[in-house]
This record gives sequence, C-alpha cells and structure tokens, in this order.
Amino acid sequence: MTAPAPVDWEKLREAARDAMSRAYAPYSGYPVGVAALVDDGRMITGCNVENASYGIGLCAECGLVSQLAATGGGRLTHFTCVDGKGAALVPCGRCRQLLYEFGGPELVLETPDGLRTLDEMLPQAFGPQNLG
Repeated sequence: MTAPAPVDWEKLREAARDAMSRAYAPYSGYPVGVAALVDDGRMITGCNVENASYGIGLCAECGLVSQLAATGGGRLTHFTCVDGKGAALVPCGRCRQLLYEFGGPELVLETPDGLRTLDEMLPQAFGPQNLG
C-alpha cells in the first residue's frame, strides 16, 4: 500500500483566497474563503454570503459543504479558512460543528498555530454517533 500524497497547503490556501475574493460581505466588510480536500481527491471551496437580514447570512463553510453534497458527497480530509487578507483563520464553533458532520474528528485543519485535527478543535463533539 502506498502512502497518501502530502497535502499542498499553499495550493489549498490559494484556492481559499480565490474563493474569498468572491465573497459577498457588504455589511461586515469581512470576506472569508475556505477550501478543503475530499477523500476522493477533489478540492472544494466556499465563501461567505451576507444578507441585509444579518441572521440569515451564510458562512463560507456552509457553501463548502453544499458544494460537497452537490458534487458527489464524500468526507472532508483537509481544510483551510482565510480572512480578507488571506491569513489563516479558525472557524467559529458553529462551523466546526458543521465540519464535524462531514469530516469527523480526524479532519485536519490549518490554523494560525499550525495543523490541528478537528478533535483537538472541537473536543467531545456531538455527532451522528450520538443519535440512536
């Protein structure tokens, strides 16, 4: 069995920056872009989309998992998130929960402090395994 290819984090980050450049953030002025690798080798992206009714804006992670479902599903394996300056950004708690559903505890996140598993970023997470 061959070892998996190393992850090109710069390429993943560049895809997130490209997605961020398409964000719709006229109210907060805080564009966000995300990119992730899927277990079948695909790369998917997302960006935040705000709304005048602030509470119904969409996080970049929402767009990412929607793209995951729309393009065949699978499991997220590696994830990065960038702010409007292109710097690594940690997803909020709600988005970590969303990522958990589609990547699980072993999903690797790029953070400002280095690579972390989602299990480290969302310990004792609630997920499908908790539903009987």
